[in-house]
Amino acid sequence: MSGSTLPPLEERPLRIGTRGSPLALAQAHLVSGALAAAHPQAPPAEIVPIVTTGDRIADRPLADVGGKGLFAKEIEAALLAGAIDCAAHSAKDLETVLPSGLTVAAVLPREDPRDALIAPAARTLAELPRGARLGTASARRRALVRAVRPDLRIDPIRGNVGTRLGKVASGAFDATLLAMAGLIRAGRAGDAAPLAVEDFLPSAGQGIVAIQCRIDDAAVLGHIAPVDHAETMAVLGAERAVLAVLDGSCRTPIAAHAGIENGRMTVRGLVADPGGGGIWRHSESGPIGDPPGDAAALGRSVGHALKAAAPPAILAA
Repeated sequence: MSGSTLPPLEERPLRIGTRGSPLALAQAHLVSGALAAAHPQAPPAEIVPIVTTGDRIADRPLADVGGKGLFAKEIEAALLAGAIDCAAHSAKDLETVLPSGLTVAAVLPREDPRDALIAPAARTLAELPRGARLGTASARRRALVRAVRPDLRIDPIRGNVGTRLGKVASGAFDATLLAMAGLIRAGRAGDAAPLAVEDFLPSAGQGIVAIQCRIDDAAVLGHIAPVDHAETMAVLGAERAVLAVLDGSCRTPIAAHAGIENGRMTVRGLVADPGGGGIWRHSESGPIGDPPGDAAALGRSVGHALKAAAPPAILAA
Protein backbone atom coordinates (compact mmCIF):
# COMPACT_ATOMS: atom_id res chain seq x y z
CA MET A 1 0.00 0.00 0.00
CA SER A 2 1.50 3.33 -0.96
CA GLY A 3 1.57 6.33 1.33
CA SER A 4 -0.86 8.22 -0.98
CA THR A 5 -3.73 5.78 -0.36
CA LEU A 6 -3.52 5.96 3.44
CA PRO A 7 -5.61 8.17 5.74
CA PRO A 8 -3.91 11.38 6.94
CA LEU A 9 -1.47 11.10 9.82
CA GLU A 10 -3.93 12.66 12.25
CA GLU A 11 -6.12 9.56 11.79
CA ARG A 12 -3.57 6.71 11.74
CA PRO A 13 -0.28 5.65 13.33
CA LEU A 14 2.99 6.77 11.76
CA ARG A 15 4.83 3.61 10.65
CA ILE A 16 8.49 3.57 11.72
CA GLY A 17 10.68 0.96 10.00
CA THR A 18 13.67 -0.43 11.86
CA ARG A 19 15.93 -3.44 12.21
CA GLY A 20 14.62 -6.02 14.62
CA SER A 21 17.62 -6.19 16.96
CA PRO A 22 17.04 -5.19 20.60
CA LEU A 23 19.18 -2.07 20.17
CA ALA A 24 17.47 -1.02 16.93
CA LEU A 25 14.04 -1.47 18.53
CA ALA A 26 15.15 0.58 21.53
CA GLN A 27 16.21 3.37 19.15
CA ALA A 28 12.90 3.19 17.28
CA HIS A 29 11.10 3.56 20.61
CA LEU A 30 13.19 6.66 21.31
CA VAL A 31 11.92 8.10 18.02
CA SER A 32 8.36 7.07 18.84
CA GLY A 33 8.62 8.69 22.26
CA ALA A 34 10.01 11.93 20.88
CA LEU A 35 7.19 12.11 18.33
CA ALA A 36 4.57 11.37 20.99
CA ALA A 37 5.89 14.28 23.05
CA ALA A 38 5.81 16.56 20.00
CA HIS A 39 2.33 15.42 18.89
CA PRO A 40 0.40 14.42 22.04
CA GLN A 41 -2.94 14.26 20.17
CA ALA A 42 -1.68 11.98 17.38
CA PRO A 43 -2.16 8.18 17.41
CA PRO A 44 0.88 6.31 18.83
CA ALA A 45 3.44 5.37 16.19
CA GLU A 46 3.66 1.80 14.93
CA ILE A 47 7.13 0.23 14.92
CA VAL A 48 7.69 -2.12 11.96
CA PRO A 49 10.69 -4.48 12.34
CA ILE A 50 12.41 -5.41 9.06
CA VAL A 51 15.07 -8.10 8.66
CA THR A 52 18.05 -6.76 6.70
CA THR A 53 20.80 -8.50 4.75
CA GLY A 54 23.28 -7.40 7.42
CA ASP A 55 21.21 -9.21 10.06
CA ARG A 56 20.99 -12.40 8.00
CA ILE A 57 24.73 -12.62 7.31
CA ALA A 58 26.27 -13.30 10.71
CA ASP A 59 29.24 -15.47 9.75
CA ARG A 60 31.31 -13.05 7.62
CA PRO A 61 32.67 -9.52 8.01
CA LEU A 62 30.31 -7.01 6.39
CA ALA A 63 33.20 -5.64 4.32
CA ASP A 64 33.26 -8.98 2.48
CA VAL A 65 29.63 -8.70 1.39
CA GLY A 66 28.96 -5.00 0.86
CA GLY A 67 29.57 -2.96 4.01
CA LYS A 68 27.42 -1.42 6.72
CA GLY A 69 24.82 -0.24 4.20
CA LEU A 70 23.46 -3.78 4.30
CA PHE A 71 21.82 -2.86 7.62
CA ALA A 72 19.69 -0.26 5.82
CA LYS A 73 19.05 -1.65 2.33
CA GLU A 74 15.74 -3.45 2.91
CA ILE A 75 14.46 -0.72 5.21
CA GLU A 76 15.14 1.92 2.57
CA ALA A 77 13.40 -0.24 -0.06
CA ALA A 78 10.32 -0.49 2.18
CA LEU A 79 10.39 3.28 2.66
CA LEU A 80 10.59 3.95 -1.08
CA ALA A 81 7.74 1.48 -1.68
CA GLY A 82 5.49 3.23 0.86
CA ALA A 83 5.31 0.25 3.21
CA ILE A 84 6.58 2.47 6.04
CA ASP A 85 6.43 6.24 6.57
CA CYS A 86 9.92 6.76 7.97
CA ALA A 87 12.87 4.75 9.21
CA ALA A 88 14.95 4.88 12.38
CA HIS A 89 18.62 4.08 11.74
CA SER A 90 21.91 4.20 13.54
CA ALA A 91 23.37 7.03 11.48
CA LYS A 92 26.68 5.21 11.13
CA ASP A 93 24.89 2.40 9.22
CA LEU A 94 23.76 4.69 6.40
CA GLU A 95 25.62 4.76 3.08
CA THR A 96 27.47 7.98 2.33
CA VAL A 97 25.16 8.60 -0.65
CA LEU A 98 21.51 7.94 0.18
CA PRO A 99 19.17 6.33 -2.36
CA SER A 100 17.47 8.80 -4.68
CA GLY A 101 14.25 10.06 -3.15
CA LEU A 102 15.29 9.65 0.50
CA THR A 103 16.68 12.11 3.04
CA VAL A 104 17.68 12.24 6.68
CA ALA A 105 14.85 14.47 7.85
CA ALA A 106 15.75 14.63 11.54
CA VAL A 107 18.10 13.30 14.19
CA LEU A 108 17.69 12.83 17.91
CA PRO A 109 20.20 14.40 20.34
CA ARG A 110 23.48 12.52 20.15
CA GLU A 111 24.31 9.92 22.77
CA ASP A 112 27.92 9.31 23.87
CA PRO A 113 29.88 8.92 20.57
CA ARG A 114 32.89 7.10 22.04
CA ASP A 115 33.97 3.53 21.55
CA ALA A 116 34.25 1.44 24.70
CA LEU A 117 36.50 -1.43 25.70
CA ILE A 118 34.80 -4.48 27.19
CA ALA A 119 37.41 -6.63 28.95
CA PRO A 120 37.08 -8.35 32.34
CA ALA A 121 40.79 -7.92 33.07
CA ALA A 122 41.45 -4.42 31.70
CA ARG A 123 40.11 -0.87 31.58
CA THR A 124 42.43 0.33 28.80
CA LEU A 125 43.98 -1.21 25.70
CA ALA A 126 47.39 -0.86 27.37
CA GLU A 127 46.27 -3.08 30.26
CA LEU A 128 45.29 -6.04 28.07
CA PRO A 129 47.65 -9.00 28.48
CA ARG A 130 50.19 -9.51 25.72
CA GLY A 131 48.69 -11.61 22.92
CA ALA A 132 45.13 -11.21 24.21
CA ARG A 133 42.34 -12.06 21.77
CA LEU A 134 40.22 -9.03 20.85
CA GLY A 135 37.08 -9.41 18.75
CA THR A 136 35.98 -6.81 16.21
CA ALA A 137 34.64 -6.89 12.67
CA SER A 138 35.32 -3.17 12.15
CA ALA A 139 38.21 -2.22 9.86
CA ARG A 140 38.47 1.11 11.68
CA ARG A 141 38.70 -0.43 15.15
CA ARG A 142 41.15 -3.08 13.94
CA ALA A 143 43.49 -0.46 12.47
CA LEU A 144 43.37 1.77 15.55
CA VAL A 145 44.06 -1.15 17.90
CA ARG A 146 46.95 -2.37 15.76
CA ALA A 147 48.52 1.08 15.92
CA VAL A 148 48.88 0.91 19.71
CA ARG A 149 48.86 -2.84 20.42
CA PRO A 150 50.30 -4.74 17.45
CA ASP A 151 50.82 -7.78 19.69
CA LEU A 152 47.10 -8.43 20.18
CA ARG A 153 45.31 -11.17 18.28
CA ILE A 154 42.38 -9.50 16.49
CA ASP A 155 39.66 -11.81 15.18
CA PRO A 156 36.23 -11.10 13.65
CA ILE A 157 33.20 -11.04 15.94
CA ARG A 158 29.60 -10.46 14.83
CA GLY A 159 26.20 -10.36 16.47
CA ASN A 160 24.16 -7.89 18.49
CA VAL A 161 25.36 -6.20 21.66
CA GLY A 162 24.25 -9.04 23.92
CA THR A 163 25.87 -11.71 21.74
CA ARG A 164 29.22 -9.94 21.68
CA LEU A 165 29.19 -9.25 25.41
CA GLY A 166 28.38 -12.92 25.95
CA LYS A 167 31.39 -14.03 23.90
CA VAL A 168 33.68 -11.97 26.14
CA ALA A 169 31.97 -13.16 29.34
CA SER A 170 32.35 -16.79 28.24
CA GLY A 171 36.06 -16.40 27.58
CA ALA A 172 35.79 -16.90 23.82
CA PHE A 173 37.40 -13.44 23.53
CA ASP A 174 39.48 -11.51 26.05
CA ALA A 175 38.03 -8.19 24.91
CA THR A 176 35.85 -6.45 22.38
CA LEU A 177 35.03 -2.88 21.37
CA LEU A 178 31.48 -1.55 21.17
CA ALA A 179 29.83 1.83 20.70
CA MET A 180 29.18 3.44 24.08
CA ALA A 181 25.86 4.78 22.79
CA GLY A 182 24.60 1.29 21.98
CA LEU A 183 25.63 0.00 25.40
CA ILE A 184 23.80 2.87 27.10
CA ARG A 185 20.64 2.38 25.06
CA ALA A 186 20.74 -1.37 25.67
CA GLY A 187 21.24 -0.86 29.40
CA ARG A 188 24.60 -2.67 29.28
CA ALA A 189 27.09 0.13 29.93
CA GLY A 190 28.04 -0.93 33.45
CA ASP A 191 31.36 -2.64 32.66
CA ALA A 192 32.33 -0.47 29.68
CA ALA A 193 35.55 1.55 29.65
CA PRO A 194 35.11 4.47 27.21
CA LEU A 195 38.04 5.45 24.99
CA ALA A 196 38.75 9.15 24.44
CA VAL A 197 37.58 10.49 21.08
CA GLU A 198 40.96 12.15 20.52
CA ASP A 199 42.77 8.81 20.89
CA PHE A 200 40.25 6.44 19.33
CA LEU A 201 38.26 8.34 16.71
CA PRO A 202 34.73 6.92 16.27
CA SER A 203 32.82 6.09 13.13
CA ALA A 204 31.00 8.99 11.45
CA GLY A 205 27.51 9.26 12.91
CA GLN A 206 28.23 7.04 15.91
CA GLY A 207 25.74 7.67 18.71
CA ILE A 208 23.19 9.37 16.44
CA VAL A 209 19.70 8.05 15.65
CA ALA A 210 18.72 9.27 12.19
CA ILE A 211 15.14 9.47 10.95
CA GLN A 212 14.95 8.87 7.21
CA CYS A 213 11.94 9.93 5.10
CA ARG A 214 10.86 10.27 1.49
CA ILE A 215 11.81 13.65 0.09
CA ASP A 216 8.37 14.19 -1.47
CA ASP A 217 6.28 13.20 1.59
CA ALA A 218 5.44 16.66 2.91
CA ALA A 219 3.06 15.37 5.59
CA VAL A 220 5.62 13.04 7.18
CA LEU A 221 8.42 15.61 6.84
CA GLY A 222 6.28 18.14 8.70
CA HIS A 223 5.39 15.57 11.37
CA ILE A 224 9.05 14.67 11.94
CA ALA A 225 10.46 18.21 11.89
CA PRO A 226 9.75 19.14 15.54
CA VAL A 227 11.98 16.36 16.92
CA ASP A 228 15.08 17.36 14.92
CA HIS A 229 18.07 18.37 17.06
CA ALA A 230 19.86 21.10 15.11
CA GLU A 231 23.31 20.75 16.72
CA THR A 232 23.36 16.98 16.18
CA MET A 233 22.22 17.43 12.57
CA ALA A 234 25.09 19.86 12.05
CA VAL A 235 27.78 17.53 13.39
CA LEU A 236 26.34 14.62 11.41
CA GLY A 237 26.47 16.74 8.25
CA ALA A 238 30.12 17.56 8.90
CA GLU A 239 31.07 13.94 9.58
CA ARG A 240 29.27 12.62 6.51
CA ALA A 241 30.93 15.34 4.43
CA VAL A 242 34.33 13.91 5.41
CA LEU A 243 33.20 10.49 4.15
CA ALA A 244 31.77 11.92 0.93
CA VAL A 245 35.12 13.49 -0.01
CA LEU A 246 37.19 10.43 0.86
CA ASP A 247 34.84 8.01 -0.91
CA GLY A 248 36.75 5.04 0.51
CA SER A 249 35.66 1.46 0.08
CA CYS A 250 33.97 -0.45 2.91
CA ARG A 251 37.38 -1.99 3.62
CA THR A 252 39.06 1.40 4.18
CA PRO A 253 39.42 2.36 7.86
CA ILE A 254 37.94 5.88 7.98
CA ALA A 255 36.76 7.81 11.03
CA ALA A 256 35.23 11.24 11.58
CA HIS A 257 33.90 13.14 14.56
CA ALA A 258 32.59 16.67 14.94
CA GLY A 259 31.84 18.54 18.14
CA ILE A 260 30.58 22.02 18.99
CA GLU A 261 31.84 23.98 21.97
CA ASN A 262 31.61 27.69 22.72
CA GLY A 263 30.27 28.49 19.27
CA ARG A 264 33.03 26.63 17.41
CA MET A 265 32.94 23.31 15.64
CA THR A 266 35.95 21.00 15.58
CA VAL A 267 36.02 18.25 12.96
CA ARG A 268 38.51 15.40 13.29
CA GLY A 269 39.10 12.75 10.66
CA LEU A 270 41.47 9.93 9.89
CA VAL A 271 42.33 7.38 7.26
CA ALA A 272 44.29 4.26 8.18
CA ASP A 273 46.16 1.65 6.21
CA PRO A 274 44.25 -1.62 6.84
CA GLY A 275 47.58 -3.43 6.61
CA GLY A 276 49.03 -1.42 9.49
CA GLY A 277 51.21 0.84 7.38
CA GLY A 278 50.17 4.12 8.94
CA ILE A 279 47.38 6.45 10.08
CA TRP A 280 46.75 9.90 8.61
CA ARG A 281 44.90 12.38 10.84
CA HIS A 282 43.65 15.91 10.33
CA SER A 283 41.43 18.29 12.26
CA GLU A 284 40.06 21.79 11.71
CA SER A 285 37.96 24.21 13.76
CA GLY A 286 35.78 27.11 12.81
CA PRO A 287 32.96 29.32 14.10
CA ILE A 288 29.47 27.92 13.79
CA GLY A 289 26.28 29.97 13.93
CA ASP A 290 23.14 29.49 16.03
CA PRO A 291 21.41 27.66 14.55
CA PRO A 292 24.46 25.92 13.06
CA GLY A 293 25.18 26.91 9.46
CA ASP A 294 26.95 25.00 6.70
CA ALA A 295 28.95 22.64 8.90
CA ALA A 296 29.46 20.36 5.90
CA ALA A 297 31.98 22.83 4.48
CA LEU A 298 34.29 22.24 7.43
CA GLY A 299 33.88 18.48 7.02
CA ARG A 300 34.73 18.72 3.31
CA SER A 301 37.88 20.67 4.14
CA VAL A 302 39.03 17.95 6.53
CA GLY A 303 38.19 15.30 3.94
CA HIS A 304 40.22 17.01 1.23
CA ALA A 305 43.23 17.36 3.55
CA LEU A 306 43.10 13.66 4.38
CA LYS A 307 42.68 12.73 0.72
CA ALA A 308 45.80 14.71 -0.12
CA ALA A 309 47.81 13.14 2.71
CA ALA A 310 46.84 9.45 2.44
CA PRO A 311 48.28 7.31 -0.38
CA PRO A 312 45.65 6.94 -3.14
CA ALA A 313 45.93 3.16 -2.97
CA ILE A 314 44.63 3.19 0.61
CA LEU A 315 41.34 4.82 -0.39
CA ALA A 316 40.99 2.69 -3.51
CA ALA A 317 41.71 -0.62 -1.74
